[in-house]
Amino acid sequence: MIRIDAHHHVWRVDRGDYGWLTPDLPICRDYGLADLRPLLGEITATVLVQAAPTETETAFLLDTARGSGGLVRGVVGWTDLAAPDAPGRIAAMAADPLLLGLRPMLQDIAETGWILRAEVQPALQAMAAAGLRFDALVQPRHLPLLPDVCARHPALRVVIDHGAKPAIAAGRFQPWADAIARVARETAAACKLSGLVTEAAPGWKAADLRPYVDHLLACFGPDRLMWGSDWPVVNLAGGYTRWRDAALELLGATDRNPVLGGTAAAFYGLA
Repeated sequence: MIRIDAHHHVWRVDRGDYGWLTPDLPICRDYGLADLRPLLGEITATVLVQAAPTETETAFLLDTARGSGGLVRGVVGWTDLAAPDAPGRIAAMAADPLLLGLRPMLQDIAETGWILRAEVQPALQAMAAAGLRFDALVQPRHLPLLPDVCARHPALRVVIDHGAKPAIAAGRFQPWADAIARVARETAAACKLSGLVTEAAPGWKAADLRPYVDHLLACFGPDRLMWGSDWPVVNLAGGYTRWRDAALELLGATDRNPVLGGTAAAFYGLA
């Protein structure tokens, strides 16, 4: 079976558009594929995801993918979905076969209901028409909106990043658990088993993650759940290898093939 890291980043600090990447963070340095390759183990394909809300970032990632020797199978990029010319820009961007999807950084937008704004809907429709996926970078506050988004755009393929960031460090299971169960029940959205360790307390153990991982498996099933490293952000919470080993511990034997590759291959249309 193919093994895929369905969610990682690269960045070059001097590009200057990573507003969240402040000098006090230990990961405020350049990270490229040369840093990632020694960590991959049996993973042979990746999906590269934007970390800055600019089209310049998307172009940088597409260039990185083209120069990856086949490792990076595609890019989830960014454009301003609320811009009047967004549908045309999306159609033009989608002409690059390496562009798999787009990701508005909803977690950083103060208005929880921004994705339901009238001016955003033509862009979501254009994404669906172009076959681009929608990576939903959301927090629990956004989950009640996703059934509405999916109902308005039934052809739009949606994946929830980082399990919608449950409050693991605080030990809070609700209202996240019921909200994400509703999304799984009422929509065809997929979900990324990624980013959980950065929501956990320092010194986390696999047992701390188990209730959340088990719930995601119960809600989505392994065929709608895909593993991602969230590297290099994961370096803030133990690193790539520690998270991958924890995921292997938490996944049953029958879950591993879809979660570690099959689901991402099907969702993103990877060969």
